[in-house]
Amino acid sequence: MSVEDVLNEAKEAVREILPSSVRITDIQFEGSVIVIYTKDMDKFTEDADTVKKLAEKLKRRVTVRPDPSLLDDPEKVEKEIKELVPDEAEITDLYFKEDIGEVTIEAKAPGIAIGKEGKLLNEIKRETGWAVDVIRTPPIKSKTVKDTREYLRKARDKRKKFLQEVGRKINRDTRDGETFGRVTALGGYREVGRSAHLLHTRDSKVLVDCGINPSARSQNDEGTPYLNAPELLPLEDIDGVVLTHAHLDHSGIIPALYKYGYKGPVYCTAPTRDLAALLQLDYIKVSVSDAKEPPYKSKHVREEVMRTIPLEYGETTDIAPDIRLTLHNAGHILGSAVAHMHIGDGDYNVTFTGDIKYDDTWLFNQASNKFPRVETVVIESTYGGYEDLQPSRKDAVEQLKDILDQALNNRNGKVIIPVFAVGRSQEVMLVIEEAMRKGDLPETQVYLDGMIWEATAIHTAYPEFLNNKLKNKIFHEDENPFLSEYFKEVGSMEDRRDICDSDEPAIVLATAGMMNGGPVLEYFKAWGDDPEATLIFVGYQAEGTLGNKIQKGYDKITMTEKGQQIDIPVKLNIYTCEGFSGHSDRIQLLHYISKMKPNPDRVLVNHGEESKATNLSSTIYKKYGIKTRAPRNLETIRLY
Repeated sequence: MSVEDVLNEAKEAVREILPSSVRITDIQFEGSVIVIYTKDMDKFTEDADTVKKLAEKLKRRVTVRPDPSLLDDPEKVEKEIKELVPDEAEITDLYFKEDIGEVTIEAKAPGIAIGKEGKLLNEIKRETGWAVDVIRTPPIKSKTVKDTREYLRKARDKRKKFLQEVGRKINRDTRDGETFGRVTALGGYREVGRSAHLLHTRDSKVLVDCGINPSARSQNDEGTPYLNAPELLPLEDIDGVVLTHAHLDHSGIIPALYKYGYKGPVYCTAPTRDLAALLQLDYIKVSVSDAKEPPYKSKHVREEVMRTIPLEYGETTDIAPDIRLTLHNAGHILGSAVAHMHIGDGDYNVTFTGDIKYDDTWLFNQASNKFPRVETVVIESTYGGYEDLQPSRKDAVEQLKDILDQALNNRNGKVIIPVFAVGRSQEVMLVIEEAMRKGDLPETQVYLDGMIWEATAIHTAYPEFLNNKLKNKIFHEDENPFLSEYFKEVGSMEDRRDICDSDEPAIVLATAGMMNGGPVLEYFKAWGDDPEATLIFVGYQAEGTLGNKIQKGYDKITMTEKGQQIDIPVKLNIYTCEGFSGHSDRIQLLHYISKMKPNPDRVLVNHGEESKATNLSSTIYKKYGIKTRAPRNLETIRLY
């Protein structure tokens, strides 16, 4: 069935289900959704089942929007809203989604902005034509979130045209003949870094993740996936990119796809979109500061943002003529997702876990492993080796407190904690804040260097992705541990020098987490040769990274400063605090598979050093009798 046939069918369904008096001004595909524009929104809302009936008849997602001519000018609407909503609501921001006719009100007291039984919302809609969404003001303002919203507003016409193009591509005619499904390993197999998988069917190509290798010395030194593989080319033929989460080893090279001709969508959660943009822009900055040519420019990151289609957990959408995608919580970092793909008319189901944490953490609920159907699972194996058993979160907290207690009370109190800006930094912040507040540790200034503060702000902008305990604490008990006076943002090089030169105790959380670049290196240069200072690793250190070398016991590290090589004797006290990882350990990975509903027929293992990937693969087969394989990069596995 062609696109025109589907749209004609939609018009017929509207005429059949709706009274002839309802004025329909346009029907279009926008992404996978059939959008109906009308001048009679009230007649749609009179019968709450109307849209449901249309969706059931068309077997597609349907949404109804007011005709743009019914919407008052945003500047006028903003003025009216501020007149209608009492000052006690404390409106902090208004932003308009003109493509869907909705205005979002950020307020410190959202209940007042909503009014009794939604009275104010209904009045605003009646007066202006705009639908209204009211949310609580995030406790920390995020520049990334603000800039993203403003950019999408400016690009609304371009984005609408793009979504219509995507809709037409998704609903194109398919070919006759034998159906099949294949997964090609393009990166991240028997290694950690440059994760990339190609799901290829008779009619479609979908790229899952496309990252960099953080331990590569250059982009030509196995730093990127095999983007020149014949299965992937030309890039214009790819139906979509599914991004499981924002870390650069999964997202870092996606903007380069737009540089080399890709024009399609990226599917991920909204926080993943924002965090990925933050990390990618910083990657450009770090590359330039290291005198390296970045693989893309900021304009390519903006192109990615404009072409990203955000999804909620549990929301199912068509992304190709024969592939439907549903994202589920992965428990790894904010917005991280397990990607479940339904191929064809019930032909096959494959799930890509991305990075998962199958355990509750201070930030997130455990990864989801319940699906309607699943035949093949592609699972990570970062900690899949025989000896990869992590302590519990409780034990990890006690270990970190003991290390910090020694550093602050028995040494000079100079502590470096290398962290990823997203995920582990927020967990470590929560632990330190609680320990100091309860008197378990002496009150000490905790400095946040790099993107940690901005990443934390993005966490507070998306509370629905946090676990209920933390969400309630922030928004209902008015206790936000992220706003503690113990934390201070490092805003400049001068601040950094002052911290390094000061005699006062200080805990520094700094990026990058594997010490391959970033501000953490400045503290290491200053304190690395100090036998009274302390370095604490709380996350995975990939083979070949500076952090991995220090962890292995190198007694001297050669670094570059102002174009000159310098040697840093490694004399500070080094600890590895297990249990803070956002990755599942071996037991959790095995439980994820054994407790999956339904049980999979096959498991493909990736995202782990060779020994760990093969160990996990053989153990799953021996324990559960499930067919397993740990493919190598560039191998293709036929699913059916």
